Amino acid sequence: MLKNSFNNINLYNKALDASWLKNDAIANNIANAETPGYKRETVEFEEVLKKAMGSSTMPIARTHEKHMPLVTDVTPRIVKDDQVSFRRDGNSVNIDTEMAEMAENQIKYETITRQLNSTLKRLRMSISQG
Repeated sequence: MLKNSFNNINLYNKALDASWLKNDAIANNIANAETPGYKRETVEFEEVLKKAMGSSTMPIARTHEKHMPLVTDVTPRIVKDDQVSFRRDGNSVNIDTEMAEMAENQIKYETITRQLNSTLKRLRMSISQG
């Protein structure tokens, strides 16, 4: 159980990093909403995480097929969106989409923070109560 808790903490840490990076990308997109030729930035994390979980090469045995594999090498990254721009100036930022994504990202960040706090609380309780 302790290994799972630390793996979850590591995963929550990476998810929080990704969410923070996504917030930066969205803020950058909003700041450049009127810059001609600007291509919006997105963050790749969920796809990388799914790939890492599906192809875990770690020699750690799982006791149940629904248990998550140990994920250690998942790093979020910012990529330029290659969507075709429908604006004349070539800018691909839609301010309404960015605001909706920022609200969604904020909810994800708060949810992950709550999950991390709950995991840490259970660890503290098990350490102090034995």
